[in-house]
Amino acid sequence: MARIKDIAELAGVSRGTVDRVLNNRSGVSPQTAEKIKEIAKALDYRPNKAGLALAAQKKKNKIGIVLFSRNNPFFDEVSEGVQAKARELADYGVTTLTRRVEFDLAAQLAAIDELLDEGIHGLLLAPYNHPAIQEKIDELVDRGIPVVTVNTDIFGSKRMAYVGSDYICGGRTAAGLLALMTEGETELGIITGSRNVLCHSERIRGLTETLEASYPRIHIAEILENHDDEFESYALTRQLLRQNPHIDALFFAAAGVFGGCKAVQESGRHPKIVTFDEVPTTLDMLRAGVISATISQQPRKQGSRSLDLLFEYLTSGAPPVQEKNFVEHSIKIRENS
Repeated sequence: MARIKDIAELAGVSRGTVDRVLNNRSGVSPQTAEKIKEIAKALDYRPNKAGLALAAQKKKNKIGIVLFSRNNPFFDEVSEGVQAKARELADYGVTTLTRRVEFDLAAQLAAIDELLDEGIHGLLLAPYNHPAIQEKIDELVDRGIPVVTVNTDIFGSKRMAYVGSDYICGGRTAAGLLALMTEGETELGIITGSRNVLCHSERIRGLTETLEASYPRIHIAEILENHDDEFESYALTRQLLRQNPHIDALFFAAAGVFGGCKAVQESGRHPKIVTFDEVPTTLDMLRAGVISATISQQPRKQGSRSLDLLFEYLTSGAPPVQEKNFVEHSIKIRENS
């Protein structure tokens, strides 16, 4: 793990100068400060946990967690990453309070307000993409409560950092996979979660822009929303296949993969299918040859890193070195699953 000493040596400055920059104090020229931040980012510098522990002894930080869908296996894994990190941080005086809500604006606002009533000091949030949520985030930040978004982001808010995948890149990756798997004129059906979840809509944007620019032979027949519900996904996929007999490929931009794949199996057709994530039911369909490839985005790491960033800020006062913290995409096919 990188130390302040390592950053100081590479930047050609004193340890005190590095400490001032990393703790957001004045007295360092903008050029030097920027150089130090770039080096810290390249080295993936994180504050020393022993030092943070001393500071944490004087604080009892309570962090609120708001994630989507109680029956969403992907967010189950994000939650597992959060809870694993929470157990690690328990000795530092950190406690967490979790709420799981559906894709519903009022439900998410109510969950945030409940956590505020509980006296949280920070919020880890998978945001519903709506101006009212942006305003709520800004309200929290103005009250001194930092917010980190996880898995999906929200434009224009005062949130401190985002942890998750680069979803435009994920959509481009899906487009490239579909191009490799198909030949000639191809009809593509898309099943997504919700247009009010930024990562879902931006994945589709990345996919459509790449298809238009590089693979115009692949045509999008229809885009349907399943709200990450397996039963709704089953019904929509069944409807999509019945109404579009020439569909050659499917892209699942969010959850509901198992339900959709069951509809494909019952149809007797064999479209090429690209999905996201590697939850157990998705891997089962991959190994069975129903899914052609799935793109993983490390949900446990997303949950763990998000909580870690909030802990470091609440304890040391140092904001994250980088605003956007991307996890790596990995591609799973039957042979490496």
